[in-house]
Amino acid sequence: MVCLETSFLIDLLRGDKKAIKVKDEIDKSSESVSIASPSVIELIKGLKIGKYRIGEEEVVYKLISSLPVLSLDKKSAIKSGHIEADLIKKGGLIDLEDIMIAAICIENKETLLTRNEKHFTKIEGLSIKSY
Repeated sequence: MVCLETSFLIDLLRGDKKAIKVKDEIDKSSESVSIASPSVIELIKGLKIGKYRIGEEEVVYKLISSLPVLSLDKKSAIKSGHIEADLIKKGGLIDLEDIMIAAICIENKETLLTRNEKHFTKIEGLSIKSY
């Protein structure tokens, strides 16, 4: 089970060759794929502040609609609070959306597929696959 993180989704939308290769490998496998609800937030935010090219809105919505979305439920929210407190204590705080994505993955026993390995390796108990 793999959860596609925002950096991977953006790379995929932009036609990044590495991301496309990884997507093709996943498609050939029987591995289930999902995204976390904070990634939806980040994608929509990117659309609305103009980070994407004109015409990509339909593509982004189609991508979001094609994948199961894992929600930030009570267990994931509690886990997010623990992760954020731990990172604050260690002096290595990352974006709240990334914390929530990590917590959702941990609670759903998903491996996170990301290009942003630097942020996520700070989180204990998170299974990460990078490309």
